[in-house]
Amino acid sequence: MKLTIYGGRRLFGDLTVDGAKNAALPLLAATLLTDDDISLQNIPDVGDVRTMIQILEHLGKRVESAHSRESYLIRTVEPPLSSAPEHLVRRLRASFCLLGPLVARTGLAQISLPGGCPIGVRPVDLHLKGLRALGAQIESLGNLFQAQTHKLHPAEIYLDFPSVGATEQIMMTAALIPGRTVISNAAQDPEVHDLARLLIKMGAGIMIEPGRLIIEGAPRLQGTSHRVIPDRITAGTFLIAGAIAGGDVTVHCQPLHLEALMSKLDELGFEIQEHVESIRIVSEGPGSYNGGRVEARPYPGFATDLQPQMMALLALARGTTTIKETVWENRFSQAAELAQMGAQIRIDGSTATIEGVEYLRGTEVRGSDTRAGAALVLAGLAAQGLTTVLDSEEHIARGYADLPGELNRLGADIIVEEEEKASEEKEVVGGRG
Repeated sequence: MKLTIYGGRRLFGDLTVDGAKNAALPLLAATLLTDDDISLQNIPDVGDVRTMIQILEHLGKRVESAHSRESYLIRTVEPPLSSAPEHLVRRLRASFCLLGPLVARTGLAQISLPGGCPIGVRPVDLHLKGLRALGAQIESLGNLFQAQTHKLHPAEIYLDFPSVGATEQIMMTAALIPGRTVISNAAQDPEVHDLARLLIKMGAGIMIEPGRLIIEGAPRLQGTSHRVIPDRITAGTFLIAGAIAGGDVTVHCQPLHLEALMSKLDELGFEIQEHVESIRIVSEGPGSYNGGRVEARPYPGFATDLQPQMMALLALARGTTTIKETVWENRFSQAAELAQMGAQIRIDGSTATIEGVEYLRGTEVRGSDTRAGAALVLAGLAAQGLTTVLDSEEHIARGYADLPGELNRLGADIIVEEEEKASEEKEVVGGRG
């Protein structure tokens, strides 16, 4: 896919974000814990969700659209299989969370190492530590992990890092084990809590305490209905879009989930107005705000999934900015592409130092992962001239239902083409009226 962005358009208006992709994926995985029907609403129509649905259908589920594209009824048509197709698992990091639910249901599960965006290594040691503590015997067969058990049991588990995926994996598995399981140093992200709410509706008992989760498992889980929370990363992306392009943008979302971002935008000098179910940002655009310090950390810290977009914004700030990434070791891929647009960025290990510039210039850049691609689109909104973002693997569509379309509705000027077709055409010179 090729996105052509005509820079210099300010953004005005309001929009409502879709359901959270990072919540929808484990919610879909949790449907494997029961043979009963599960109804899920506000599911975003993004590439990663479509991949997870394909995996579920291979494993014995039928996923039906119910009333709208965002609502699905998940039914069991066959007993669950013990393994998922490798070619689908390779496309989706969250697919590894299927290992626990499958071993809890079938006693045997096989799954390959997960894929997804190339933002760093994906250690699964905390997943495996948790499953072993619950009684699973796990073998590594090359790139394949096999888990089996005669009987799982509750346990007390301490996570060395508050991994979202490991927390969700252990929580789903423990929900189907009678007795009390405790996860200490558990992730406390809104998406984790959303999964907890679904599991409670299905019949598990879950208590959320500071730094830990207590799960009272049940011998059988039941069907239910659940609505996915709004996507805080999508909401944050649009707020940063309003900040970098300039204008007046209101995003309907859950402000409570974006406190770290709102605090940082306020610190940089933007006008931020928080309402019960929306956030408004007013900006004068490039050069009107200050640099600062951003440190991406586990929730409730600044979200790593908003760090690339923030780097694009801070490339046009006054003064010097430092960004420290503590979650992923390869999350600065957008820096080299932003440098081609004129950004002054120096990388030293997990820290990026940015000297704000007066303007960015449009050029051809390539998005290497979902959030880096979004960051380059945002940079193109503020750049002088025409920016071309090449996204041959459609990373952006894996995490955003329609990023260019929503930005266009706010006043941006973005053309989307298939990259194969676009590559045959001559370079476009200048902009549109």
